[in-house]
Amino acid sequence: QISKLIPIGSQGFPMTIDHALEIIPELQEMYDNDRGTKEIIDMAKKIEGNVRHISVHAAGVIIAPTPDITDYTPIQYDTKGDNKIITQYDMFSGGRDGVVNLPKFDMLGIRNLQFISGAIERVKKIRGIDIDIDTIPLDDKKVFDMLSRGETVGVFQMAGDGMTSAIKELRPTKVEDLMAMVALYRPGPMEVIPEYIKRKQNPRLVTYPDPRLKDDLEASYGLLVYQDDVLMASIRLAGYSWLDADKFRKAMGKKIPKEMAEQKDKFYKGCKEYGGLTLEQTDDLWKKIEPFAAYGFNKAHAASYGMVAYKTAYLKANYPAEYLSACMTAESGDIEACGEYIAEANRMGYKVLPPNINESFLDFTVVVEDGKVTGNIRFGLRNVKNFGEEIGKAIVAERKARGPFKSIEDFLERVQHRNLNKKSLEALIMCGAMDDFGDRGVFCSNIESLLAFHKGIGQFSNTSQGGLFDLMDEKPKSVLHLNDAEPASMKQKLLWEKELLGLYVSGHPLDSHKDTLKRATTSITSLIKKKFDKNQLIVVHIDLCRVIMTKKDNSKMAFLTIQDKSGTAEAVVFPEAFKKIGSLLKEGIVAAMKCSVAMRGEKVTIMIDDLKVL
Repeated sequence: QISKLIPIGSQGFPMTIDHALEIIPELQEMYDNDRGTKEIIDMAKKIEGNVRHISVHAAGVIIAPTPDITDYTPIQYDTKGDNKIITQYDMFSGGRDGVVNLPKFDMLGIRNLQFISGAIERVKKIRGIDIDIDTIPLDDKKVFDMLSRGETVGVFQMAGDGMTSAIKELRPTKVEDLMAMVALYRPGPMEVIPEYIKRKQNPRLVTYPDPRLKDDLEASYGLLVYQDDVLMASIRLAGYSWLDADKFRKAMGKKIPKEMAEQKDKFYKGCKEYGGLTLEQTDDLWKKIEPFAAYGFNKAHAASYGMVAYKTAYLKANYPAEYLSACMTAESGDIEACGEYIAEANRMGYKVLPPNINESFLDFTVVVEDGKVTGNIRFGLRNVKNFGEEIGKAIVAERKARGPFKSIEDFLERVQHRNLNKKSLEALIMCGAMDDFGDRGVFCSNIESLLAFHKGIGQFSNTSQGGLFDLMDEKPKSVLHLNDAEPASMKQKLLWEKELLGLYVSGHPLDSHKDTLKRATTSITSLIKKKFDKNQLIVVHIDLCRVIMTKKDNSKMAFLTIQDKSGTAEAVVFPEAFKKIGSLLKEGIVAAMKCSVAMRGEKVTIMIDDLKVL
């Protein structure tokens, strides 16, 4: 309870218990009035900031000038037991600034590179086109038009409401614009964005803090955008050496107030004595530099990120289906992210279809019909819960070797794999992969008959009698008899898809409530993003409902997971509201809900005040 009230730090500064008490009145109130809370917080303060365990920087590599690294640092094996050798110094004692001064390199991996490679592979397979991503044209109008329309889902660093809004306003026309936005959309430099946009749209507004900085700031319309710009300002206007300028950069990067105060004195003195600037001019320049203390990007970093952003945008603009299917594959472990790409594919007019025994491969794939790319995307067999990868490989291999499966009997005869059991066969049927051969409800009701048929074929294939029948024109055939059963309803199909694929694919539980949806005042996503206050009406499906007893007076309250077509969120029904609507709360229902939003620290909480089951 106490931990949840303590927010995370921001702008590079870690949160402390004392600061949390200052900014969260609820926490301070508990500390003042509850003896247990006070005891816990006082104990926590005593150990706050101490080293609690040995940890390893996942991407950090220390390099020594000679083969004997033990001349420079004590070493040990990684405590996880994987025989990796690590330094015993922490990042401050032995990394970049401490007693040994060994350089530390951070090797960063970006998942979006997987999007790029996945899309290139698909384009090669489907269209026979080889894309050299490092030689693509950097002035593709389709790319900049797409970004200017705000279609940024899947574009590295450009997605997200705030950035998308800024990109739409900016209307980029060159890669340098993307670089600048990557650098500026950070705490601190962010306040420069409106001016950057104005100057891009109207070059007559471009001015320079000092004429001596014209060459350095011309590409960014006279504005300080990168750490490099700050370095050049300190060298050209305050007389810093390159070494002093690097110390200035470090002071900004470390965000240490004492060091920044010392640098400020030195900078003011240099601007006056070396640069000949007035106090007013120096003040103005310092106000432009100070935001970089929070989070300034160096130009090389921004250029690298800007290029990855352009490459992802290029593939999305020119090969959208292949690119989005690569995104879905890379993010298949994250249902929420995957759902966002599926929604984007639907917005672009492509259908995202359930798995299909004759069309699906292991990963998300683009559907090709008669040699033409349809743009539709199939779920992969690997994305089906309770369905192993090995059986998926066996199905794809059999289909490639002997052609599509003609019926469920044909499938059961040909796929003789030890992992094709009740669990995996049910998963295939319930997610929709067998829809071409019959109804999901009928097949599920006859699952034992299907398994018996499959087992009978397998036993026959494994007996020596097969050799005798091979001499005849026809082998004896097993016959599959299915009992009549109720076809699966759309509601049941959607529940199965949600369970096995993590998402609704064939439709959505809200599809049959279109008229009520029109009366909703907002959606889940808008509610959270805009932090609406009270009396908002949303129409949602309740995915999960957990009822608990409060410790204070043993009254009931509930935590819900709710979903509409815009997304999923957590919601809470407090005791007072629970008395009124608690009996109506059930998983799987669609309801119109009156709700309000509250901020707890930095977290948005949706509170349900009333509801009507639809």
